[in-house]
Amino acid sequence: MGKGRLEAFSDGVIAIIITIMVLELKVPGEHSLASLAPLAPVLLSYVLSFGYVGIYWNNHHHMLSTIHKVSGAVLWANLHLLFWLSLFPFTTAWMGENHFAAVPTAVYGLVLLMAALAYLILQQALIAADGQGSVLRRAVGSDWKGKLSPALYLAGIALTLWRSWAGQVIYVLAALLWLIPDRRIEKVVHD
Repeated sequence: MGKGRLEAFSDGVIAIIITIMVLELKVPGEHSLASLAPLAPVLLSYVLSFGYVGIYWNNHHHMLSTIHKVSGAVLWANLHLLFWLSLFPFTTAWMGENHFAAVPTAVYGLVLLMAALAYLILQQALIAADGQGSVLRRAVGSDWKGKLSPALYLAGIALTLWRSWAGQVIYVLAALLWLIPDRRIEKVVHD
Protein backbone atom coordinates (compact mmCIF):
# COMPACT_ATOMS: atom_id res chain seq x y z
CA MET A 1 0.00 0.00 0.00
CA GLY A 2 1.21 3.53 -0.72
CA LYS A 3 1.60 6.18 1.92
CA GLY A 4 -0.73 8.81 0.40
CA ARG A 5 -3.89 7.69 2.18
CA LEU A 6 -2.06 7.41 5.50
CA GLU A 7 -0.73 10.96 5.13
CA ALA A 8 -4.11 12.38 4.10
CA PHE A 9 -5.95 10.65 6.93
CA SER A 10 -3.36 11.72 9.51
CA ASP A 11 -3.39 15.31 8.28
CA GLY A 12 -7.20 15.37 8.53
CA VAL A 13 -7.24 13.99 12.07
CA ILE A 14 -4.56 16.43 13.20
CA ALA A 15 -6.49 19.34 11.65
CA ILE A 16 -9.60 18.24 13.55
CA ILE A 17 -7.61 18.02 16.80
CA ILE A 18 -6.43 21.62 16.38
CA THR A 19 -9.96 22.72 15.51
CA ILE A 20 -11.41 21.09 18.61
CA MET A 21 -8.76 22.72 20.78
CA VAL A 22 -9.46 26.20 19.45
CA LEU A 23 -13.22 25.69 19.84
CA GLU A 24 -12.64 25.05 23.55
CA LEU A 25 -11.48 28.66 23.93
CA LYS A 26 -14.32 30.76 25.31
CA VAL A 27 -14.61 34.42 24.41
CA PRO A 28 -14.83 36.72 27.46
CA GLY A 29 -18.09 38.60 27.97
CA GLU A 30 -16.33 41.95 28.25
CA HIS A 31 -14.26 43.88 25.74
CA SER A 32 -11.39 44.94 28.00
CA LEU A 33 -7.92 43.44 28.09
CA ALA A 34 -8.45 42.80 31.80
CA SER A 35 -11.20 40.33 30.92
CA LEU A 36 -8.53 38.09 29.35
CA ALA A 37 -6.60 37.69 32.62
CA PRO A 38 -8.80 34.91 34.04
CA LEU A 39 -8.42 33.07 30.73
CA ALA A 40 -4.60 33.09 30.87
CA PRO A 41 -4.27 29.43 32.01
CA VAL A 42 -6.61 28.30 29.23
CA LEU A 43 -4.73 30.33 26.61
CA LEU A 44 -1.33 29.14 27.83
CA SER A 45 -2.51 25.51 27.79
CA TYR A 46 -3.77 26.01 24.25
CA VAL A 47 -0.47 27.54 23.09
CA LEU A 48 1.52 24.64 24.57
CA SER A 49 -0.76 22.01 23.06
CA PHE A 50 -0.91 23.74 19.70
CA GLY A 51 2.88 23.69 19.72
CA TYR A 52 2.92 19.98 20.53
CA VAL A 53 0.39 19.10 17.82
CA GLY A 54 2.39 21.17 15.35
CA ILE A 55 5.58 19.38 16.36
CA TYR A 56 3.96 15.98 15.88
CA TRP A 57 2.49 17.00 12.52
CA ASN A 58 5.82 18.37 11.31
CA ASN A 59 7.86 15.37 12.43
CA HIS A 60 5.20 12.93 11.17
CA HIS A 61 5.45 14.59 7.76
CA HIS A 62 9.26 14.38 7.78
CA MET A 63 9.18 10.75 8.88
CA LEU A 64 6.69 9.72 6.19
CA SER A 65 8.73 11.51 3.52
CA THR A 66 11.42 8.85 3.95
CA ILE A 67 9.32 5.74 3.43
CA HIS A 68 7.91 3.96 0.40
CA LYS A 69 5.76 1.17 1.86
CA VAL A 70 3.01 1.03 4.45
CA SER A 71 2.10 -2.19 6.21
CA GLY A 72 -0.83 -3.16 8.40
CA ALA A 73 1.42 -2.70 11.43
CA VAL A 74 2.15 0.86 10.28
CA LEU A 75 -1.56 1.61 9.93
CA TRP A 76 -2.25 0.40 13.47
CA ALA A 77 0.79 2.17 14.89
CA ASN A 78 -0.34 5.39 13.20
CA LEU A 79 -3.84 5.02 14.65
CA HIS A 80 -2.27 4.43 18.06
CA LEU A 81 -0.41 7.74 17.74
CA LEU A 82 -3.51 9.57 16.53
CA PHE A 83 -5.49 8.18 19.48
CA TRP A 84 -3.12 9.78 21.99
CA LEU A 85 -3.00 13.01 20.01
CA SER A 86 -6.81 13.08 19.97
CA LEU A 87 -6.74 13.31 23.78
CA PHE A 88 -4.83 16.61 23.63
CA PRO A 89 -8.01 18.76 23.41
CA PHE A 90 -9.51 17.10 26.51
CA THR A 91 -6.38 17.25 28.66
CA THR A 92 -5.55 20.76 27.44
CA ALA A 93 -8.99 22.03 28.42
CA TRP A 94 -8.96 20.19 31.75
CA MET A 95 -5.53 21.53 32.68
CA GLY A 96 -6.34 25.11 31.60
CA GLU A 97 -9.78 25.27 33.17
CA ASN A 98 -8.33 24.05 36.47
CA HIS A 99 -5.46 26.56 36.43
CA PHE A 100 -2.72 23.94 36.08
CA ALA A 101 -3.81 21.92 39.12
CA ALA A 102 -1.63 18.89 39.87
CA VAL A 103 -3.89 16.04 38.74
CA PRO A 104 -4.96 17.53 35.36
CA THR A 105 -1.35 18.57 34.70
CA ALA A 106 -0.08 15.07 35.54
CA VAL A 107 -2.72 13.52 33.23
CA TYR A 108 -1.64 15.95 30.52
CA GLY A 109 1.92 14.69 31.04
CA LEU A 110 0.71 11.10 30.82
CA VAL A 111 -0.88 11.83 27.44
CA LEU A 112 2.38 13.49 26.31
CA LEU A 113 4.28 10.38 27.43
CA MET A 114 1.94 8.00 25.64
CA ALA A 115 2.03 10.08 22.44
CA ALA A 116 5.85 10.03 22.54
CA LEU A 117 5.88 6.25 22.99
CA ALA A 118 3.31 5.84 20.21
CA TYR A 119 5.50 7.96 17.92
CA LEU A 120 8.48 5.69 18.67
CA ILE A 121 6.35 2.62 17.94
CA LEU A 122 5.25 4.16 14.62
CA GLN A 123 8.84 4.99 13.77
CA GLN A 124 9.90 1.39 14.37
CA ALA A 125 6.95 0.04 12.34
CA LEU A 126 7.89 2.31 9.43
CA ILE A 127 11.51 1.17 9.59
CA ALA A 128 10.40 -2.48 9.62
CA ALA A 129 8.02 -1.95 6.69
CA ASP A 130 10.72 -0.26 4.60
CA GLY A 131 13.24 -3.06 5.18
CA GLN A 132 17.00 -3.15 5.58
CA GLY A 133 17.64 -0.19 3.29
CA SER A 134 15.34 2.06 5.31
CA VAL A 135 16.24 5.71 4.90
CA LEU A 136 14.40 6.39 8.15
CA ARG A 137 16.60 3.92 10.04
CA ARG A 138 19.69 5.71 8.76
CA ALA A 139 18.22 9.13 9.51
CA VAL A 140 17.15 8.58 13.13
CA GLY A 141 20.36 6.88 14.19
CA SER A 142 20.52 6.66 17.98
CA ASP A 143 17.49 9.01 18.27
CA TRP A 144 18.54 10.71 21.49
CA LYS A 145 15.62 13.17 21.38
CA GLY A 146 13.14 10.33 20.95
CA LYS A 147 14.61 8.53 23.95
CA LEU A 148 14.99 11.66 26.10
CA SER A 149 11.40 12.86 25.64
CA PRO A 150 9.66 10.01 27.50
CA ALA A 151 12.14 10.43 30.37
CA LEU A 152 11.33 14.16 30.49
CA TYR A 153 7.59 13.44 30.53
CA LEU A 154 8.02 10.94 33.37
CA ALA A 155 10.05 13.52 35.30
CA GLY A 156 7.39 16.14 34.55
CA ILE A 157 4.60 13.90 35.84
CA ALA A 158 6.53 13.18 39.05
CA LEU A 159 7.42 16.85 39.55
CA THR A 160 3.82 17.88 38.93
CA LEU A 161 2.71 15.86 41.92
CA TRP A 162 5.28 17.78 44.01
CA ARG A 163 4.92 21.25 42.45
CA SER A 164 2.60 21.68 39.51
CA TRP A 165 4.67 24.47 37.94
CA ALA A 166 7.80 22.30 37.92
CA GLY A 167 6.13 19.68 35.73
CA GLN A 168 4.90 22.37 33.38
CA VAL A 169 8.43 23.71 32.99
CA ILE A 170 9.58 20.21 31.97
CA TYR A 171 6.74 19.94 29.42
CA VAL A 172 7.73 23.29 27.90
CA LEU A 173 11.41 22.28 27.80
CA ALA A 174 10.52 19.02 26.05
CA ALA A 175 8.50 20.95 23.46
CA LEU A 176 11.41 23.36 22.88
CA LEU A 177 13.64 20.35 22.29
CA TRP A 178 11.47 19.37 19.31
CA LEU A 179 10.59 22.81 17.95
CA ILE A 180 13.32 22.68 15.34
CA PRO A 181 12.31 20.21 12.62
CA ASP A 182 14.23 16.96 12.62
CA ARG A 183 17.29 17.90 10.58
CA ARG A 184 18.53 14.30 10.62
CA ILE A 185 15.74 13.33 8.26
CA GLU A 186 16.14 16.39 6.05
CA LYS A 187 19.88 15.73 5.77
CA VAL A 188 19.45 12.08 4.74
CA VAL A 189 16.61 12.81 2.30
CA HIS A 190 18.55 15.57 0.54
CA ASP A 191 21.86 13.65 0.34
